[in-house]
Amino acid sequence: MDVERLLLFMRAVLLNTGTELLAGDVHDTHLAFIAREIFSVGLRIEERRTVGDGPAIGETLQDLFPHAEIIFVTGGLGPTSDDITRDVVAALLGLKLQENAELLASLKARLKARRIKWVSSIARQALVPEGAQILPNENGSASGLYLKADINPKIRSPHIFLLPGPPRELQPMFRDSVMSILRSIVKGPPKFERRFYKIAYMGESLIEEAIGKKILAIPGVELGYCARPGEVDVRIIGDRAALDQADRVVRSQLGDSIFTIGDETLEEVLVKLLTAKKQTLAIAESCTGGLLANRITNVAGASAVLLAGYICYANEAKIDMLGVDPKLIKEQGAVSEQVARAMAEGARKRAGSTYAFATTGVAGPSGGSREKPVGTVYVALASERETKVKKLFFPSDRETFKQLVAQAAFEMLRRKLIS
Repeated sequence: MDVERLLLFMRAVLLNTGTELLAGDVHDTHLAFIAREIFSVGLRIEERRTVGDGPAIGETLQDLFPHAEIIFVTGGLGPTSDDITRDVVAALLGLKLQENAELLASLKARLKARRIKWVSSIARQALVPEGAQILPNENGSASGLYLKADINPKIRSPHIFLLPGPPRELQPMFRDSVMSILRSIVKGPPKFERRFYKIAYMGESLIEEAIGKKILAIPGVELGYCARPGEVDVRIIGDRAALDQADRVVRSQLGDSIFTIGDETLEEVLVKLLTAKKQTLAIAESCTGGLLANRITNVAGASAVLLAGYICYANEAKIDMLGVDPKLIKEQGAVSEQVARAMAEGARKRAGSTYAFATTGVAGPSGGSREKPVGTVYVALASERETKVKKLFFPSDRETFKQLVAQAAFEMLRRKLIS
């Protein structure tokens, strides 16, 4: 069966509302989250639109109604004058807004518990279009709403989910309430599957060269890539039999370059590997300024493996904190294989860890030389038996440079741990 026909059996659309999104004041994260969640029930977001607060909400919904089976609307459920989503939807569907006594009581209790003064406008959040199902919000005051398809028999309409704008409110509500409703709407098992393969420190073009033609030769498989600094996601979509065939191609060609087939980050994989082996880590950072330690400590359970982090930006700090020989810095320069080696070994010795990273480089945009241009970096990994140092070159902006260095360091350790 043609892949596109297979995927479009129910058309789901996301409508983000909020002038703050169009003004660039707020970054939208809803598309990525919702798209991942609904895939498990066999749905994909086929279109996403973003509109400001105001008449555009109603105009866009009217345009979408004939072409969608499911619409997710985010934002505009709060207590202020620009929160008009529920009003617009109720008007479009010819539904009366009714005050829900339980919601009103819950709002008053919530504010009282938080010692927040009650303002009459807050009561707007207790208004519910007749026939709508309330989606509880355990993390905020604005409840979500579900309006089934053709809720007003006189007006054709798709299934509509009205969801709060803040991700910390929307995401738990989506998992706890929306997904169960979607499972009842989408009958039967998903007609297609998706598999992910994450590869670190390998270029997108090299991955394409290794697997592209072989995968695309398999009927019914959709292949895609998503590249970010130091990492590429490979995505394949299709029926199970086709994916099993494609999976064999990916694994045979990429092998140990795949660090996960799930949603894990590279640092999560490292923490799991180190924990399983009961091994520990120390980190000495110059040019990355604490990024490696930050990423590791973002992982739950990092305290079991990370013993210490040293941010040694200045030469004096390298000497005082890690015991790097001043003569070494003077003779070889702070950005050198020898200093990277000394930093890693000093960090491991002082922390008493199994392994230690060290990074020293020229992030730019200034500070480079003919011998060591901007983007030059040395990454060291020390263990009891040996210290390995890699000289790398990442000529890019400072933030991207740091991310690339972190990925290279993490991949060095992952390869060591699985060898």
